[in-house]
Amino acid sequence: MKDQNYELSEEIDADWIALICCRVSDRSQLRGSGLDSQEHRCRQHAEINGYPVEAVFLEAFSGGQSLLKRPAIRQLIAHIDANAASGKDYVVIFDDHKRFARQTENHLKLRRMLKERGVRVEFLNFRPEETPEGKFSETVFAAQAQLEREQNARQSRQKSIARLEKGYAVQAVPPIGYKYVQSPAGGKELVRDEPYASIVGEALEGYASGRFASQVEVKRFLELQPEFPKDLPGGQIRQFKVVRMLRQKLYAGYVGMPQWGVSIRDGQHAGLISKATFERIQNRLDGRVYAPARKDIREDFPLRGAVSCASCSTPLTSGWSKGKYKKYPYYFCRTKGCERFGKSIARGKIEDAFKDVLSEAKPTDGVLKAAAAMFHDYWSAQSSLAKDRAASVKAELAKGERQVAQLVDRLVDATNPRVAIALEKRIDELERNQLILREQGAQSGKPRHPKRELFELSLRFLSNPCILWESGRFELQRLVLKLVFPEHLTYCKEQGFLNTKFSLPFKALGGKNMRMKQMVPRERIELSTSSLPMMRSTTELPRLPCTKASN
Repeated sequence: MKDQNYELSEEIDADWIALICCRVSDRSQLRGSGLDSQEHRCRQHAEINGYPVEAVFLEAFSGGQSLLKRPAIRQLIAHIDANAASGKDYVVIFDDHKRFARQTENHLKLRRMLKERGVRVEFLNFRPEETPEGKFSETVFAAQAQLEREQNARQSRQKSIARLEKGYAVQAVPPIGYKYVQSPAGGKELVRDEPYASIVGEALEGYASGRFASQVEVKRFLELQPEFPKDLPGGQIRQFKVVRMLRQKLYAGYVGMPQWGVSIRDGQHAGLISKATFERIQNRLDGRVYAPARKDIREDFPLRGAVSCASCSTPLTSGWSKGKYKKYPYYFCRTKGCERFGKSIARGKIEDAFKDVLSEAKPTDGVLKAAAAMFHDYWSAQSSLAKDRAASVKAELAKGERQVAQLVDRLVDATNPRVAIALEKRIDELERNQLILREQGAQSGKPRHPKRELFELSLRFLSNPCILWESGRFELQRLVLKLVFPEHLTYCKEQGFLNTKFSLPFKALGGKNMRMKQMVPRERIELSTSSLPMMRSTTELPRLPCTKASN
């Protein structure tokens, strides 16, 4: 290798081979001509000095990061080491010393790494010299680059904090369902990005309401939406993306960054879900709400996890059994010690029996009409209570503001750091609750959906839940199981389903499963524990023997 104590001269040194490094600090700059311009200038420099260019390394990375995280530097060092035995003399060309590294420590470290490998470094606007004065000057330039980088970062953070305090999001890349547009007030603001916004909103609402019993079901729902962008081959989504969506505060209309001293507050953009819905999601994620779920339920076995073995009461598992020519689907019990362990039940047999059970939930037309009338009466009653709820919310808001003011006074007087931290945490909780109450007050008396739409959807499902089941859509089939049956169904291979307990709405509507039913007479019926002689209140009821109250 050649001596590193060199002086650049006008003579052409053809023994050196050039490696070019170009860098921009942000991926958004890749759309411009920054990298191309740098490479063009570096190639001109190599041509003037007679250096044949062997390789070019490009990257979009912040110079303040660790050297080992910079892909171009890793590739450069690997290329030099791979050709160490070839005896080549390399010179690495950078457009500017700021492209080399924008942190003094990184600059000096990279210079040492290249010097140890006998590699020369040249900058187009700065000539490094291996003299005490040259090393000092280079260190000063590196420190200046670091100062500029840190000043730019501080200025950018201050601008972001100001935007956050005004209620604007500052993420470089908006979460899926939003996009940035130019704001009339200056800068950029978030707006809904359809159809992604509607898909994300439905997924979040479904998880909050229990329609999706687990994050896996949310993931499956998103994967079934053809418009939703997928991460992996085969139309799959990474699980961490679902978790990130469920934790994303922007979807509730919040902005804020506590690590920068900006508390959570109302944003200028409209949320995809309500703040109350977001809080329910956080409660589920934090384990404050029990939500049983299975992660191994497959779409080809919709009853898995919902039907139990008649012998051991353990939920049946399922799978495909390989036959001579094809595979066959079965449900079976895998509980060791159970007398039905390993005994398979054909999927068609158990699912046909389930359809028969589900058809029993269908109410009569007369009862359905009565239910529709009850729904209308309930809607009218709730509408009349809307003003009372609005007044209650207003009173709670006033109470919350007084509590916040009291806590702020205590915080000012607090001398114990632990007490101050506890007070700050309590104030943040109250302020978040205030945001939820304001949202509720704004929405009070304003139904999210028209009455006709809600009633039609509800009655359509109550009139015949088999329609949703026979749609074949896995998420709808799971929804039917949750809404119609309050607990696991028990299945016996010989006798079929042994219990058919229906949820309260279907009990009240009285489908085929309620064959013995009789209207209660409107007249009063005396309790059997009365001290007075029992008298029948109507001639339709038989006379009962008199009883006396027990002492």
